[in-house]
Amino acid sequence: MDNRNGNQTWQEVLDFWFPEGRSLQIDPATHRDYWFWRMRGGADREITSRFSDLTVEAAAGHLDHWASESDGRLALIIVLDQFSRSVWRDSARAFAQDTAALALVMEGLSNGHYAALPTPWFKIVYGLPLGHCEGANHLDRLDLLIKLREDVAVQVPVHLLPIYQSLVKQAYDVREIIAAFGRHPHRNQLLGRRSTPDEETYIAKKQFPHLRAFQR
Repeated sequence: MDNRNGNQTWQEVLDFWFPEGRSLQIDPATHRDYWFWRMRGGADREITSRFSDLTVEAAAGHLDHWASESDGRLALIIVLDQFSRSVWRDSARAFAQDTAALALVMEGLSNGHYAALPTPWFKIVYGLPLGHCEGANHLDRLDLLIKLREDVAVQVPVHLLPIYQSLVKQAYDVREIIAAFGRHPHRNQLLGRRSTPDEETYIAKKQFPHLRAFQR
């Protein structure tokens, strides 16, 4: 890809990850399908073919300058938090960028970059690392995530409200899991962690919050 160090590349990331663009008049069924595509691994093959090298660069810290602008920061969060999960799916490396993505989120919440984002779907994706990144203050971060999603849901057009109410519920569901286990148990095997009996029961049910959003 040309101009890898400029905004052309981060705009390419945003255009790919948000095919609905920026119009709030998006059809709800189409918008829901895009969310399924984003959240259920539907983009894996294209991400791997188009963005693997970019993801490696981002993981190495070579694209940190993107964070100087709000759109660039969002694009970098997407690469670190989402593209990493596709490029390195089924390996521990998929989660190795979570701390860096979280740092970008927290800084952008305080410097105005989050507030500058123009659409509810930009803001939801921006906040994903708050729930994804394990470690200190995870419950506090999930409380923040819930608040951010509730604020987004209040502002969306009525025809999109059910989608964003579902995303609020998903954040609550994630909080329940972290409150119960202190981590995401479905990652245990990949990360070489021993599961507790309660975690084994939970894993066996395969009712993970990231798979329950938008259940019909």
